[in-house]
Amino acid sequence: MKTDSALEARLQSGQFAVTAEIGPPKSAEGEVVRRKAAALAGLVDAANVTDNQTAVVRLSSIAGALIAKQAGVEPIVQVTCRDRNRIAIQSDLLGAYALGLRNVLAMTGDAAKAGNHPDAKDVFDLTTADLLRLLRRMRDEGAFLNGEVMRVAPKFFAGATSAPMLGPVDKELARLQERVDLGADFFQSQFVFDVAAFQPFVQQWVDRGLAERAAFLVGVGPLKSLAQAQHMNGLPGVVVPPDVLKRLADASDPQQEGVDICLEVIHQLRELPGVAGVHIMAVAQEDVVPDLIRAAKLRG
Repeated sequence: MKTDSALEARLQSGQFAVTAEIGPPKSAEGEVVRRKAAALAGLVDAANVTDNQTAVVRLSSIAGALIAKQAGVEPIVQVTCRDRNRIAIQSDLLGAYALGLRNVLAMTGDAAKAGNHPDAKDVFDLTTADLLRLLRRMRDEGAFLNGEVMRVAPKFFAGATSAPMLGPVDKELARLQERVDLGADFFQSQFVFDVAAFQPFVQQWVDRGLAERAAFLVGVGPLKSLAQAQHMNGLPGVVVPPDVLKRLADASDPQQEGVDICLEVIHQLRELPGVAGVHIMAVAQEDVVPDLIRAAKLRG
């Protein structure tokens, strides 16, 4: 499948890809997104612009993605199923494509009760699988979900998420295979801090032939403190191994130790067949990402 996505071109070339995240502000300050994107320009192949992450109202992911594109970063528009029905989602997808945005990450989205408007009604008209099916239908058939044909079809490079450290490997791989069959071109995963524990998953990813059909970008990130690591260790799909917790506990500079651990993880992941790249998520410290990318020699 060929689109106008530079991220797709990078992955198709077999080069190790790097993506990151840009969190829009809880205001109409477009300059915040512009500043974050400018810091990543030339260092990443694309950056996710989050869609009201954790159900907190923020500047729109589509508007943020356009600002990021203008600042020199290819954006990935996150689209969650939580807030919009199928009419609004299809409309937003048409608008995003008309603005020159070519990458979409399909997500379920956290329930509204987790955010800053807990009384808001969840929509969830579509599931993530439905959204991937919709994206494929728009791209390949030039049709809306109801079958009506459109004049100009949006041909997105479509992605979804993965949690390789959550539960049985076979169950997650079956879920991902279904999503590849539905049209997912790439996956970005939840954090991986233990490469040895991750290896059986990626080996099966290759053995099942999925690496030939979609690209898998592994979620990585620097831990800022022992307290943050302990908190993240309790999140679904995140496993922070005991040796990492001990290193952070013993470190004179836990933040730097967290960066060093992340660099080691990236180095190990680059040696694994089936890993197409890394997706860098720096919780509460986005400013360290450019230096981390340079230190990992992911870019010049």
